[in-house]
Amino acid sequence: MTTTLTPRPPATRRGDRGGFLRTLHAEWTKFRTVRGWVLAMAGALLATVVVGLLATAAPSPGGSGAAAYPTGPGGEAVNDSFYFVHRTLTGDGTLTVPLRSLTGVADTGTGRTTRGVQPWAKAGIVVKESLDHGSPYAALMATGGHGVRLQYDYTHDTAGPSGRVTEKSPRRLRLVRSGDTLTASVSVSTGGSDWTEVGRAKLPGLARTVRAGLFVTSPQAKQDTAAGTGFSPAVATGVFGRPSLTGGWSPGAWRGTQVGGDAGTSGSYTNSTGGGFTRTGGGGFTVTGAGDIAPVVGGPVMGPGFSVENFLVGTFAGLVVVIAVAAVFVTGEYRRGLMRTTVAATPRRIRVLGAKALVAGGVALVVGVVAAAITVPVGERSARGRGFHVFPVTSATEVRVVVGTGLLCAAAAVLALGAGALLRRAGTAVALVVASLVLPFLLGTSGVLPAGVSEWLLRVTPAAGFAVQQTLPRYAQVLSVYEPSTGYHPLAPWAGLAVLCGYAALAFGLAAVRLRGRDV
Repeated sequence: MTTTLTPRPPATRRGDRGGFLRTLHAEWTKFRTVRGWVLAMAGALLATVVVGLLATAAPSPGGSGAAAYPTGPGGEAVNDSFYFVHRTLTGDGTLTVPLRSLTGVADTGTGRTTRGVQPWAKAGIVVKESLDHGSPYAALMATGGHGVRLQYDYTHDTAGPSGRVTEKSPRRLRLVRSGDTLTASVSVSTGGSDWTEVGRAKLPGLARTVRAGLFVTSPQAKQDTAAGTGFSPAVATGVFGRPSLTGGWSPGAWRGTQVGGDAGTSGSYTNSTGGGFTRTGGGGFTVTGAGDIAPVVGGPVMGPGFSVENFLVGTFAGLVVVIAVAAVFVTGEYRRGLMRTTVAATPRRIRVLGAKALVAGGVALVVGVVAAAITVPVGERSARGRGFHVFPVTSATEVRVVVGTGLLCAAAAVLALGAGALLRRAGTAVALVVASLVLPFLLGTSGVLPAGVSEWLLRVTPAAGFAVQQTLPRYAQVLSVYEPSTGYHPLAPWAGLAVLCGYAALAFGLAAVRLRGRDV
């Protein structure tokens, strides 16, 4: 027997759409005519703004006027501080130099120093467009613990041969400039044979006349103590052999310059050791420096400043109100016995639940977007006016944070509404959602829990959704504390929001099953 499936007439489908729109309009009318709910949502917006601005209203760190991080060719915040022994190179040319040792010293902060080079201390050769902060560069270097690296324009990092540089195991480094391309090679043999190409760096628009030479730098020493992770001043010293030059090098003596004027936010000199260079026998150099040539990251090394998400710390306060309103939006009808009337007017129960979710989520979306759109620019302007750095982000990132804050609020509202429809008790639903969304965020980012536990909470609970607000980049080649307490969530922004949306969808689905299967 053959069964013929007859499609639903178009008029019926249009009627379904019209019916849902009428249901949606009815739920919107319910929401906007209850003054308490409207005022509460306005209060959520105000709480987000006020708490965020008050939390970042720290007194001036010293000095006045706007402060800004140096920016690299891509607009990223950078550290560009190192000791540079240089000459001028016009056009194409080659620089080859033996690096015979790399050592270091750190200041423990107790009046004593400890010997030992930091893992990301750097000594090598660099071609840099100018001495200005953030100008394009390409550098071939040996590091304290990560072997030979080719790094350029702050964010690019290519690994070369591993192993540390010592007097018994030196490295010969070579940079060849051809137009705007720098080719980096290294030889680990004593005689300078068996050259290995590490990589090539392309610097679009590189000026014809550049600065090139030897450099040394060292970030601060990371120290784990009972009080937590801290950083102390550290410097590095590189011993170079006689440089070999070909091409358009300027005549005259080598000059020494502390690029950046100081060691920057990722390094500093010890009380007993400063930067500089001396000539050694055979035409070589001993160079001492501190700082870093790398992108700025968050955490203790960022210095006195704020990132965009710092201004949105008040989101948790606004979310508590949003969660309460969304839960009461559905449980209130159960408590007053009005849900029977609603279902009698609209027999399709899932349609009613969907309309409520759209209204609650839509209002929460507007609250979050407007609050973020106000708080971020006002907070940035205020912080700069008090002399703080504000971590720069692209316009696309700032838009993602503002819209993401709205989506965070919307997903939280749908989660609360689903929990309310499932449990049918406002107090229980609100407590459950706050405990699973807001509380893990506060515990995970406050630093009171071990880093591993904090990362677990922000990975598997609805609090993962707060990741959509993060803006601080993570770089393997930069020493920092990459933990939730310093602004680093374990999940990418949209991945974290997806976890929250998954919980919201689950709560909505379970509520729909219960609503369909039981009397109201």
